[in-house]
Amino acid sequence: MPTTDFPQQLREVALRVTRPRLAVLGVLAQHPHADASGVITHVRSDLPSVSSQAVYDCLNALTDAGLVRRIQPAGSTARYELRVGDNHHHLVCRGCGRVVDVECATGSAPCLDTGVDHGFAIDEAEVNFWGLCPQCQIKTD
Repeated sequence: MPTTDFPQQLREVALRVTRPRLAVLGVLAQHPHADASGVITHVRSDLPSVSSQAVYDCLNALTDAGLVRRIQPAGSTARYELRVGDNHHHLVCRGCGRVVDVECATGSAPCLDTGVDHGFAIDEAEVNFWGLCPQCQIKTD
């Protein structure tokens, strides 16, 4: 988990320091890969009166500012994490939807070579590995 000064991070990207933004960042520090619904539930444990729209607005602002990464594995709702800028990848369980970080497949970003770039300046590769997590493997045995 990143151990950072959230108020300072917000100031560095010219965002106001607000209780909902701090709460969202705190939730994502404790629950990487949470979906918006999960973030709302956890934020409301500290800020019961916060609206769903306020949490969505925070997630969007934090993502736009580069403090949060939004991922959306195929067939899944969007999920959010604090781990940004390192071009890591994910393992996704086909059974329960659990998402786990894995390091870059072959080195520094963008980690993969397309062979043909069609003139693009490629700076990131998004990779999801799919399978069954250990708990779902037990359920299928």
